[in-house]
Amino acid sequence: MTCTIEGKAAHTVKDLADAYDVIVIGAGPAGLSAATTTSTHGARTLLVDENQTPGGQIYRSILLAETADRQRLGEDYWKGREIAETLLRSAAQYAPATTAWSIGPANDEGGRFIGHEVGVSASGTARLIRARQVVLATGALERPFPIPGWTLPGVMTAGAAQIALKTSGLIPEGRVVIAGTGPLLYLLAAQLIEAGATVTAVLDTTPRSNWLKALRHMPAFLTSPYVSKGLRLLRTVQRRTKVVRWVSALSAEGQGELKDVVWTAGGQEHRMPADLLLLHQGVAPNINFSNAAGCKHVWDETQLAFRPQVEEWYETSVPGIAIAGDGAGIRGAEAAALQGKLAGLGCAARLGLIGSEDRDRHASSLKVQLTKVTRGREFLDALYRPSKAFRVPQNPETIVCRCEEISAAQIRASVSAGAIGPNQMKVFLRSGMGPCQGRLCGLTVTELIADERGVSPDKVGYYRLRFPIKPLRLRELASLPQSDAAKVAVLADLADTHHSKVN
Repeated sequence: MTCTIEGKAAHTVKDLADAYDVIVIGAGPAGLSAATTTSTHGARTLLVDENQTPGGQIYRSILLAETADRQRLGEDYWKGREIAETLLRSAAQYAPATTAWSIGPANDEGGRFIGHEVGVSASGTARLIRARQVVLATGALERPFPIPGWTLPGVMTAGAAQIALKTSGLIPEGRVVIAGTGPLLYLLAAQLIEAGATVTAVLDTTPRSNWLKALRHMPAFLTSPYVSKGLRLLRTVQRRTKVVRWVSALSAEGQGELKDVVWTAGGQEHRMPADLLLLHQGVAPNINFSNAAGCKHVWDETQLAFRPQVEEWYETSVPGIAIAGDGAGIRGAEAAALQGKLAGLGCAARLGLIGSEDRDRHASSLKVQLTKVTRGREFLDALYRPSKAFRVPQNPETIVCRCEEISAAQIRASVSAGAIGPNQMKVFLRSGMGPCQGRLCGLTVTELIADERGVSPDKVGYYRLRFPIKPLRLRELASLPQSDAAKVAVLADLADTHHSKVN
């Protein structure tokens, strides 16, 4: 592991202790705030993140960004610097470039539950580390956008393009088309235009009917900070490129690579040559870790996604595991930072480091701020609710599971053959069993099955995930310390092998 923050980052997983009071997974705004809060209240805290520097997706590479990038990336991006620097000034230990891949119960020698055991790895070495409390701050994933041709080279997600811009300053060459719905659509368009990219069109798939559904939330939205930001973005983009609204159908075409983007708007089909198509239709909670940990999840019809069920202090149905930030429901970066602080206070109280009165006193102003920064969120959820046509593929040949190249028609056929949910479907197909572990197809598969069965997604459910939730190399697995029983078993097996060869 490279020590990217001198004097703060652990150099290897061997530098980590065997046990902590709190382990926080994810160094976005929620994770940074949670780790800072728990360490401030005296908890021995470890912050684990797979990226080289803190910030998560929204504040990615914030400590490396140049001041010259301020206008390009926007003022909101720079709010992350203080959050990251506050963490680095705290007593929390920080482990960048470190992957967390499992979590399970930890027991003492008498078999009594004493917390959780988190599997982490870096630079080819793995460790199992105990924690009395765990905070999952793994954020969100971009919602799948399965259209014909979305697997072609030259088609990628808007989030991927934003990562390249923030981490490496990479600006796409050639003709760029951005398509989909949601605030990030216009934010990325503005960032790329400011950076010098040739954005030839923004294709907005927001259904016209969504505006009527969002109207009842307009009064609260007009008093929120989203209004001025949104208007500025819209003006910037509309002034600099072509914006097409009410797009109802979309596909990418080309032999071996993207050549054209084809869309329908106002009942008319249009075609535009393109070198890069960026797709985005919102984000959904990243539930892979919480799902595998056995936390209870519920279907959120407003955000069209599963989310973990949490209580006031963000603890899940599994005692000692809390979830803060977009991983608990999409509410934005400022809300995530506040949720991280509240989750940290909850951990400190459960550890006995602060009393309930002190916890509530510290939380009072945070809850007021949380209400303020989330004002108007209902308007955005209603307005940018993705069209069913883009969530549930209408073309039967559209690939749904990219890893295993499984089409919408195959998913529907498995339902006709008796599959009632994603897990039962694995008897017929390998969807969700590839390297992405369902991250790119999970919601689409659930909604396809629900559509075919004529039931709601909550009746269908989601993949039942297992650890490790990230690819684990055999050398990393082999580096884990072995128990005495395991060593005896290996020696016995070697002895048996030697005996059989002699005879």
